Amino acid sequence: MLRLPSFKYLQPATLQEALAMKTDAGPEGSYVAGGTDLYPNMKRRQQEPRVVISLMAIPELRAVGRSGGTADGGLVLGSCVTLSDLSASPPVRQSAPVVAVAAALVSTPLLRNMGTLGGNLCLDTRCNYYDQSYEWRKAIDFCMKKDGHICWVAPSSPRCWAVSSSDVAPVMVALGAEYLLAGPGGERVVPAARVYHNDGINYLTKQPDEILAEVRLPTPNGWDAVYHKLRRRDSFDFPVLGVAAWVRWELGTVAEARIVLGGVASWPQEVPEAGAALVGTDLSDEAIAAAADAAYRPAKPLDNTDFELSWRKQMTRVYVTRALAELRQRRA
Repeated sequence: MLRLPSFKYLQPATLQEALAMKTDAGPEGSYVAGGTDLYPNMKRRQQEPRVVISLMAIPELRAVGRSGGTADGGLVLGSCVTLSDLSASPPVRQSAPVVAVAAALVSTPLLRNMGTLGGNLCLDTRCNYYDQSYEWRKAIDFCMKKDGHICWVAPSSPRCWAVSSSDVAPVMVALGAEYLLAGPGGERVVPAARVYHNDGINYLTKQPDEILAEVRLPTPNGWDAVYHKLRRRDSFDFPVLGVAAWVRWELGTVAEARIVLGGVASWPQEVPEAGAALVGTDLSDEAIAAAADAAYRPAKPLDNTDFELSWRKQMTRVYVTRALAELRQRRA
């Protein structure tokens, strides 16, 4: 049986109190929201904080509302909104239904009741060689992500290839959302795409002492988006592939488009060439095929998740085609 190590648990009531507690704890402190990622990692000794600081009692982190309190502003989502509440939220389902869809596809109902928006956006990268018990990892020799010096996915590589398995992060990058990060030195607003880094170990540009406080969604202005997910078990598993497709329409044609892939790299991977192939079109079969081919080329799945590698790569073309076909159908 895997057991949690001993740790001190703190529950601040305000954001500033949480930041002060993390400053006092230093590198041995860690923030937690729903705990569906951190606590299993602690049981496997992948993360070993001595002080765990819960964010769930901070009211402003659990709010959903309009930016600036105006009816025409974009939505602001607190980072500690649970995935269940996010998927059922009327404002989210009305203004950004793709966010509700992605949240509803995460894991199981029980874990969505505990897991949070911020937790899924900051989800630890995953790998077949990393997400094992301490004893299993010790038996084969540890990997470079924790306690070792080699990446077992690509032994000659100087970097870790653990994969980003968030469902909501590709959607936020595709939408052009912004994150409010609060730290000891103040607050800063960062585009979602700039928060992620293509490295299995240093996968976030957010500093360890910063809190992802809120997510700011853009105002609806002619855009639409969808999210499609590939996994072995439709009611449980992490994505083997996620496809977030976003388009903005003007006079019946695509003015802007973004295609973001999840589950194929250590970050949500935008493919600018795929989006560019759609601009100026009405999502014709030819345009969709060109975008799907463009997304297929940079997708390089490795032996760090489920299914056979070449099949997973082929599915990139299939799922991008399906996502764009759905957007076209909605427009018809």
